[in-house]
Amino acid sequence: MESIVFWGFNLYAWITIATVLSMFTVLLFTKLRADLVFLGAISILFVTGVLDAKEAFSGFASTSVVIIGVLFVVVAGLTHTGVLQWIVKHLLGQPNSYSKAVVRLMLPVAALSSFLSNTTVVALFVGIVKMWSKKLNISPSKLLIPLSYASGMGGVCTLIGTPPNLIISGLYADKTGIAMNVLSTTIPGLFCLFIGVLSIIAMRKLLPDRKAPESAFESTGEYTVELQVPSDNPYIGQTLGEAGLFHIKGGSLIEIYHYDDVPTPISEDEPIMGGDHLVYAGQIDELLEMAKSHQLVSADHHVFSMSELDKSRQFRTAYVNFGSSLIGKTIGGSTFEKDTNLTLTAVARRGERINKAPREVELQAGDTLLFLCPKNVNVNTAALKDDLCFFDSAQVPNIGKKTLISTTIMILMVVLSALNVIPLLQCAFLAAMAMLIFKCCNVDQAMKAINWEILMVFAGSVVLGVAIQKTGIAERLAFGILDVCGSNPIVVMAAICFVGTFITEFISNTAAGAMFFPIMYQAAEKLGYEPYPFLIALMVSVSSSFATPIGSPTHMLVYGPGGYRFSDFMRIGLLMNLIILAANILIVNIIYPLTPLH
Repeated sequence: MESIVFWGFNLYAWITIATVLSMFTVLLFTKLRADLVFLGAISILFVTGVLDAKEAFSGFASTSVVIIGVLFVVVAGLTHTGVLQWIVKHLLGQPNSYSKAVVRLMLPVAALSSFLSNTTVVALFVGIVKMWSKKLNISPSKLLIPLSYASGMGGVCTLIGTPPNLIISGLYADKTGIAMNVLSTTIPGLFCLFIGVLSIIAMRKLLPDRKAPESAFESTGEYTVELQVPSDNPYIGQTLGEAGLFHIKGGSLIEIYHYDDVPTPISEDEPIMGGDHLVYAGQIDELLEMAKSHQLVSADHHVFSMSELDKSRQFRTAYVNFGSSLIGKTIGGSTFEKDTNLTLTAVARRGERINKAPREVELQAGDTLLFLCPKNVNVNTAALKDDLCFFDSAQVPNIGKKTLISTTIMILMVVLSALNVIPLLQCAFLAAMAMLIFKCCNVDQAMKAINWEILMVFAGSVVLGVAIQKTGIAERLAFGILDVCGSNPIVVMAAICFVGTFITEFISNTAAGAMFFPIMYQAAEKLGYEPYPFLIALMVSVSSSFATPIGSPTHMLVYGPGGYRFSDFMRIGLLMNLIILAANILIVNIIYPLTPLH
């Protein structure tokens, strides 16, 4: 089979190319779980003989994948002892200008993301930034994109800050037997962060000024509520106008349903019947007063006052994910509430209240939903996570002695690894054990913190990189890039990084790192240079996805809360991609001058 060559690639290479392209197509256009897609790709490469058993399962034994798994436990210890909350509380402050606010936000977020999961950091900061922006009188949409960008740029500042860095450094160690220092990317990362902060401030006009969806759910804002006319209501038989239910103070009637659940044209002369549903939009306090004075009750378990809540139930805010099965559907037309025990109370879209009964709204990606749910309901089930992203967690850890202990453990892990006293893998294991021994988290919390789906994706990414290199695809692509770009190493480095930055807008940055590692490595060797600087530049580039909300999980975390549109990221993100690319190539070649191979 290897003797069959077409366009310079043998049959095994074409199988690999077809598998990789199919895999990315499935990830982009379907809702299949990423770990299953990667497992399917590995299976195809193994069954077709592209990879032998050892190569097909090499990802599961990869040092970088094991480190990522152990770090989940370390992060669990930091999260459950309130380290993140303490940092947020003491770092943001009260800046007196937008420029200072951006600096006060982006620097601590980047610092945290250098050692912790970007997604964890951004999920924590989203609610904080929304409250903070009100105090500063700045639209949240002006700060949430910088929040997401800062987490990405901070992640590249250490090898443990983002998975692609661990994958690329692990592959480099496998190739050369030389382990990269945990702070290898620190100076390039900090320089790009500095340029990124300045760019955000300079391009602030490109950031949209949108109304936050949550403003529609505040007590001072407008609610859409659904009220019911009880069968013993004294106003039955009167018209809406006569009963004073048509023109109301602080709001308006937007729909009325009789017994047949079909909306009736709104008119002052419409008679009131027992069981009618009246949908109002307006100031919540005024609506409460009107409902009380007219003896109306909440309909279908809808609530419109925090004081009405059963103590065993609470409000939770969620955002509709891209690819959600709820898109284009109404909650009322599905079994969602029955299946999940969540009651939809209100819907907002890009900060605007929708003039429809909440259950009758056809949902779109990014819509903000307000649910009433039991306090003990698990909103992080696999089924719910595919459709909705919840943020307002009720679990607030106590800050105390264990906060200091977990912080000390984390600092020791980084310092001992950076000084090469103990290898990173051993450091991570020791830190995880210390978190458990000192009860910063318990065994159940540690096991729940390990994201097995992500580990499967990381392991699959490593295997894809092996296949791309083994079949000669990397070498052919490297030669192709050299043919186009010539023999100038900086031009070749910039070209591969540019393509990597573009690709990572659409696929996992981990997958992009594994896919481009062999290409960059081969290109550097063909030019006769040590691959190390090329790989440092690659680490930065595959984590620099700014132009689409699907380019990074953190972008999707801020998409709904910021009331953004898809194009909002492109307006500023395309320029950011080019600016950070230029900064990356410049600083890497200053810090790590190109060295000819001996």
